[in-house]
Amino acid sequence: MLNRFAPLSLVSLAVLIVVAPASAQSEAPPPPAPASEAPAPKPATVKVSLQTSEGLIILELEKERAPITTANFLRYVDQKRWDGANFYRSAKVAPGFGLIQGGVRNNPSKVLPPIAHEPTTQTHLTHDEGAISMARAAPGSAAGDFFITIGSIPSMDATPDQPGDNLGFAVFGHVVQGMDLVHRILDAPTSPTEGEGAMKGQILLVPVRIITARRMD
Repeated sequence: MLNRFAPLSLVSLAVLIVVAPASAQSEAPPPPAPASEAPAPKPATVKVSLQTSEGLIILELEKERAPITTANFLRYVDQKRWDGANFYRSAKVAPGFGLIQGGVRNNPSKVLPPIAHEPTTQTHLTHDEGAISMARAAPGSAAGDFFITIGSIPSMDATPDQPGDNLGFAVFGHVVQGMDLVHRILDAPTSPTEGEGAMKGQILLVPVRIITARRMD
């Protein structure tokens, strides 16, 4: 940028000394520093409290970055469909690492129609510590069951360069309070025989009841 206080030529300087008042002979102040760019605003979120039989979990949901999935979860909140649901699954991959799953378990009186899939390549969210994501079978089948990750599980993110069903799962928020409770649920005893397929041996002996789910804003 052109500096409006650029040095004058010797001739111009001589004229200035003759005709200008003495105060004008002082050195001009430096130009103001350019204003730094303001940081980008944080994407809009909404908080939800899950009051469970074992304590409180607070979620921060990404209503701007994952609008479809967040709106689906909030429909269950606003219609009180999570009330009386359970955390019923603990999938322990390693000590302190895995996921817990909760929801309505296809209860016909609770479940709503499935939603379009929002892959992590679209939302730019990841399955890191405390991420909340939708359980599904085929892409576009997620409805009324969700899970929370303990530890980082990038293999659950979308990988479009891989063959097969590579769309991953739809992250739509994070736990911001109550991860200690999430870890306790992960460590809770499971039945060695209950569950089908990949879920066999992962069903909690004593489910953790979701008493209420409410918006906090």
